[in-house]
Amino acid sequence: MARHARARRGLRVPALRVFVVLTLALSCLTAPAQSRDPAHAIIHLLDYVAVDYSGAVEDGKVKSEDEFKEMLEFTGQVAAQLEAMPANPRKDALVASAQALAKLVAAKRGATDVASAASQLRWALIEAYGVQVAPRSAPNLAAARGLYQHHCAACHGDAGRGDGPAAKGLEPPPANFHDRERMAQRSAYALYNAISLGVTGTSMAAFGQLDDDERWSLAFFVADFAASPEERAQGEKIWKSGAAKAAFPDIANVATLSAKEVSERFGESAALAQVYLRAHPEALAAGKPQPVDFAIAALADAVAAYRKGDSAGAARLAVQAYLEGFELVEPSLRNVDASLVRETEQEMTALRELMRTGAPVAEIESRAARVAALLKRARETLAAGSLSAGTVFTSAALILLREGLEALLVVAGIVAFLARTGRRDALRYVHAGWIGAIVLGLATWFVASELIDVSGASRELTEGVTALVSSGMLVYVGYWLHSRSTASAWQGFIKERVGAALAGGTLWAMALVSFLAVYREMFETVLFYQALWLQAEAGGRIAFLAGVGTAVVGLIAIAWAIFRYSARLPLTLIFTGTSILMCALAVILAGKGVAALQEAGAVAANLVAIPAVPLLGIFPTVQGLAAQLGVAVLVLAAFRLASRRSAADLIRRDPRG
Repeated sequence: MARHARARRGLRVPALRVFVVLTLALSCLTAPAQSRDPAHAIIHLLDYVAVDYSGAVEDGKVKSEDEFKEMLEFTGQVAAQLEAMPANPRKDALVASAQALAKLVAAKRGATDVASAASQLRWALIEAYGVQVAPRSAPNLAAARGLYQHHCAACHGDAGRGDGPAAKGLEPPPANFHDRERMAQRSAYALYNAISLGVTGTSMAAFGQLDDDERWSLAFFVADFAASPEERAQGEKIWKSGAAKAAFPDIANVATLSAKEVSERFGESAALAQVYLRAHPEALAAGKPQPVDFAIAALADAVAAYRKGDSAGAARLAVQAYLEGFELVEPSLRNVDASLVRETEQEMTALRELMRTGAPVAEIESRAARVAALLKRARETLAAGSLSAGTVFTSAALILLREGLEALLVVAGIVAFLARTGRRDALRYVHAGWIGAIVLGLATWFVASELIDVSGASRELTEGVTALVSSGMLVYVGYWLHSRSTASAWQGFIKERVGAALAGGTLWAMALVSFLAVYREMFETVLFYQALWLQAEAGGRIAFLAGVGTAVVGLIAIAWAIFRYSARLPLTLIFTGTSILMCALAVILAGKGVAALQEAGAVAANLVAIPAVPLLGIFPTVQGLAAQLGVAVLVLAAFRLASRRSAADLIRRDPRG
């Protein structure tokens, strides 16, 4: 390639320097390229041609032979790469447009004509193949600041002026992100593409080690360098006045259009609003789609990705449609139409499994249409009154009762056992576990809300793994308790042995169970409450707080009853009852853990024709039922072993028995 040849000769080429100004040379060292949708690479080339063709040709004459050759090469690559794209009804028209663009360049047509043709082809490609060209959540500029210092400042300098300590001797030199003229022609998406794909023949590498959210955050952070505080302040006033709402209904235009394009399409005031929104993308949250609308849009993106052969991307989008869309309204919808919730969950699970197994496109489209119809029904049901004060109250109360009851039963059971056996000194371990879980849960929620964007898949993976670990720990604690239950007929023996038995690792096991039982519920509870709070009208928020308060009172009442009445129960019953409770919860958590991993797309989900019973962790999949059966068999085997050991111990202590 011409770019490679010039890099080897070490020539100073203006267009290359310009291109680097327009891209993000995040490091002076190479990094592995990330495998990406070829459409992004084509769009990357079209962006370059649209902006820098003027450096190659002016008034029908070649200004730079090297640059002109590069333009010919790049437009030829666009046509060739479009030819290699998956089948699509619009593919032939796209290839014809690419060939027409190449002819414009070969004929040395004006920069305006070439830029217009490249831009039209870019948008046609995006529409035809459903290319994702905007972040799915607001970029986190606070996190991007740290990423910039780590990856960029060495070359670009702390202030982004291209004067970092490693910049000396680089050819072309690092970008000066304060070059207003050049930066005005680059969209955040173009910068994101440069970060993702790199710039061949320069020190700008592809940064596949950064995840998608991090690359978008960096792109927005760098795009904001050239703006002044005055422009941001003016843009904030324009945005808050509502004057630019039509230009930026969501984050797509903020990310995809350059400042120049915004100015041309919507006027100077909209361009100033974009300056503010690039610096504060979270300001668009008010215009963020409702969860069901997000689910419908993500589902459409998933089907489009599957059509073009990207089954992995389609499955990821289908998971996102559920976790970051439908799941957030489940608690509210369940109070109105529980059967609709169950049917939608099962259909979305079936769709993900079809994508995972490579089903025909027609079958995927048919199933997706069924899911979309259910989602629209859910939206209509919610709009018809699910956010009334009564429903908000009920939802808020049931969410906390449902999520908190399992944790309460675990902690209260252990506490009651310790109190009944006279080991109140051991209570501090259990209390440290659940209090630490609440503190860490709140910290996790704060970090996820303010510092980083935790995806629904990450949340479900955390919940699933925690549930399975909790299940294992509960089996252990249940076995430990049951192994002593038969001997508890002799209270003296129990009082003699329980102290020694609790002196070892069992105390820490109980503390860990207490921690895991509470932590796994914390983040999901806060997430559901966050979604419910946003959906409730101002008047419904009083009902929301009342529901939370009612649930807290209910949980306290349940805990009080457990502690009060357990003190009157025989010690044998305490041992046996607590051990059975621990093991029953272990079976429930095994089912819930597998279900969470399935929702995250980490475990396959083969449906079976049985009703779901979420309260018992029963979900209609082969994998979840197999996990619960396995834990149940393990519990029975452990109980049998514990009974044999207790009997043997009894014989040793009293051979006459």
